[in-house]
Amino acid sequence: MNRPLRTLALTGLLVAAIPVACTAQAPDETRRAQGSEKPIAPPPSSQPSRPLVTGLPDFTSLVERVGPAVVNVSAEIAPRTARGGAPGQEQIPEIFRRFFGPGVPFPEAPEGRGGVSQGTGFLISDDGYLLTNHHVVDGADTVQVRLSDRREFTAEVVGSDEESDVALLKIDADGLPFLRLADARRTQAGQWVIAIGSPFGLEHSVTAGIVSAVGRSNPYAGQQYVPFIQTDVAINRGNSGGPLLNTSGEVVGINSQIFSNSGGYMGVSFAIPIDVAMNAAEQLRDSGRVSRGLLGVNVQQVTAEHARALGLPVAEGALVAGIEPGSAADKAGIERMDVITAVDGREVSVSSDLPPLIGLKAPGDRVEVTLLRNGREMAIDVVLGELPGAVAASNDGSTPRRQADTEPANAIGVIPQDLSAQQRRQLGLDAGEGVRIVSVQPGPAREAGLQAGDVVLSVGRTSVASAADLNRQLAGLDAGETVMLLVRRGAGTQYVAVTAGS
Repeated sequence: MNRPLRTLALTGLLVAAIPVACTAQAPDETRRAQGSEKPIAPPPSSQPSRPLVTGLPDFTSLVERVGPAVVNVSAEIAPRTARGGAPGQEQIPEIFRRFFGPGVPFPEAPEGRGGVSQGTGFLISDDGYLLTNHHVVDGADTVQVRLSDRREFTAEVVGSDEESDVALLKIDADGLPFLRLADARRTQAGQWVIAIGSPFGLEHSVTAGIVSAVGRSNPYAGQQYVPFIQTDVAINRGNSGGPLLNTSGEVVGINSQIFSNSGGYMGVSFAIPIDVAMNAAEQLRDSGRVSRGLLGVNVQQVTAEHARALGLPVAEGALVAGIEPGSAADKAGIERMDVITAVDGREVSVSSDLPPLIGLKAPGDRVEVTLLRNGREMAIDVVLGELPGAVAASNDGSTPRRQADTEPANAIGVIPQDLSAQQRRQLGLDAGEGVRIVSVQPGPAREAGLQAGDVVLSVGRTSVASAADLNRQLAGLDAGETVMLLVRRGAGTQYVAVTAGS
């Protein structure tokens, strides 16, 4: 007898034995013996409750109506000389990997070979405009579009935006079927959604599921301006660029990415909300590029420790950890340690909510930023700047000089050291700004995550310029009191809440 059968047999014996043990004393008698007459939960209702969900949807009519507007997209890459040093597929992290790429990945193509990408798209007008993903057509020399009636067209790439992963194409045809667009803001977790696409080249495959979450950030994809719709709809390679539809046959999003440890479907897929996609598409049609508003703040998530230190009722909002000099936020008077809670009345619950709200605005737009400062709510009008192209962040590679381990630490258990003028230049700091931590002793600072090499810029709203400044600011801390430190680590700056020990 094998082990699983033994396990099943033992389980059966245990189940058979349980009723015998339970009949030794009736439940009411047991409660009376324990001196408690009140049940821990209400008894089951004698009348069955009305089901909240009834029946299963039939998608046949929907698919029949919208299917003709879904197209197959083939992006052809001409032969090129292989580039040395390009990473192989095995070197690319699989977490949040784009599930659609060239049939022969461009960096991996051997010398003299090209490749063909197979993806999906959908028509949004009767005169030939259609949407797909940027990564479907990125680097392509020619793009072919095949309709459901088997007609084929060479498509013009009107424009393509990497930040939103949206591409707008145009084919020379009229009187075409097209999909209607939904109000993506009404999309809610639990709603039925349908995907139509060409997974693995299998055209017009239909899959269905529910919306798992909305407003989902995806830091692994580097697309901070897209509040993704997360679903459990089966999505695989080739579905990229296809429509995500509600039960009315309206487009709520463009299928874009999956979460996968294997490269295949694992029940977690992501779609670009259609309002975000259309914002990009209209700009691509009008100007060939996408412009985004810029507030000019560095924000982080508000933790329970931050909330306690700032006197906030809940740990919500985006904590301002830095202000870009001369930016829209700087000109409007936003300050470090402010907590942004809304933009034009739209709530900012977590820090990742803020970039999409600002990114959807145009440069020069005036927005109302609601924030908390010193426990008081304020509304500040801000005229947005323009988001520039991505700038590579540099890391400080200098090694801090160590002080003697016997040097006494301050109230939170760190040993600080003054920065030299050269070190400040390397870190991009102003003269007389910042103190480097050279040692962190066991205790509050270490528990809060501070490390040797961190640079403390301020204690609360008060800047520190020397080790003496830092020690002086921390000297009056009482046991159990929480202080906010603005800390630079590498290229990032954020607040760290540290609670002083006894």
